[in-house]
Amino acid sequence: MTHETNIKVRGYHLDLYGHVNNARYLEFLEEARWTFFEERGDLPWFLQSGLALVVVNINIDYRYPATMGDALAIATSVKSIGSRSAVMHQRVTLAGTDKVVAEADVTFVVFDAKQNKAVTLEGQLKELLQSMLDQ
Repeated sequence: MTHETNIKVRGYHLDLYGHVNNARYLEFLEEARWTFFEERGDLPWFLQSGLALVVVNINIDYRYPATMGDALAIATSVKSIGSRSAVMHQRVTLAGTDKVVAEADVTFVVFDAKQNKAVTLEGQLKELLQSMLDQ
């Protein structure tokens, strides 16, 4: 299941060259992941569970510079689920076009605050993520 989040590029997103700073894309991607879970997941249950999804790796490819006023569409989906981690795929395009601005694979683990460690991905959380798989 793919979810789309829209973001408009503002002046404070830009670097000295007039395009979106590479670090801002990480914020855009995080915003899109939060929106995905708010709109398609069971965010209240998750927040009360004592679990956290902790990013352990991000691979991002920058393909086209976004500039002031551009409308960006960020497609987010769960790409794969393992026993201890999962990967979300995110694609940033100029809204209304197929022009790819950036693509990222974001790997995360499930962290249990009570145990203070990463735990096996199972139960209700695994079922939730499986319902979000891009198939």
